[in-house]
Amino acid sequence: MESSTSNGKELRQQALQVLAEPNPQRKAIAATALREAWQAGRLELNCEAELQGMAGIPGRPERPELVPPLAVKRRAMNTPEGRATLIHALAHIEFNAINLALDAIWRFANMPAQYYEDWLQVAQEEAYHFSLLDAHLQAMGYHYGDFPAHNSLWELAENTGPDVLWRMALVPRTMEARGLDATPALRAKIAQTGDHAAAEILDIILRDEIGHVAIGNRWYAYLCQQRNLNPITTFKELARRFRAPQLRAPFNLEARLAAGFTETELEAMQAN
Repeated sequence: MESSTSNGKELRQQALQVLAEPNPQRKAIAATALREAWQAGRLELNCEAELQGMAGIPGRPERPELVPPLAVKRRAMNTPEGRATLIHALAHIEFNAINLALDAIWRFANMPAQYYEDWLQVAQEEAYHFSLLDAHLQAMGYHYGDFPAHNSLWELAENTGPDVLWRMALVPRTMEARGLDATPALRAKIAQTGDHAAAEILDIILRDEIGHVAIGNRWYAYLCQQRNLNPITTFKELARRFRAPQLRAPFNLEARLAAGFTETELEAMQAN
């Protein structure tokens, strides 16, 4: 039992409660407050507790309507509505990312205390990203929930729920790492439309996401070492088993190196 206080409020249980919050704005505020409470020493941490989930997680609003990925319409960014759909899609990713970080905290027991602190940092930063995008969307005259979205990111999280190794391999190192590759080109397109505020938000997201992917890489490497597994072959096996999205060039090699991918991993990635 790792403890920073004796008042009975426990970090992982509190993370589960925040995960169940359906209102996106309240969830973002609560995730930020959770980290502040931990940093202030107002929470305990029980790494060993096997917590039970609850119905209705992750908490989410009635909208956006969740549809298959191919049913999400793509609109040209040279119209206000087209840009709004893009900002909405990014906000949806960040909302899911809050849920993923909180889920990584409560779901997986018997990890070092630093693991839970790392994912708490991620939850707070993802909440910040969502809040920036949500405010920008509102400034454009729209709201989160106005456009359909897909649920593939959370579906992969559910599939990897039984094992923290699966989760670390396939969510931060695969799904989130794809954002490192896609963001520079997306940022350039948004800037070309004259929406420099959105471009600056993407700068913040890319900066922080390098750190988030690095956290995933660090704990994936830790778990592979603990289990005497080869990281590269294990990743290939898990990606095939769970039908993870295939990685496609171009890769942001600089960002991936900064996020902890090894030269050997990047060479194997580019060879596929």
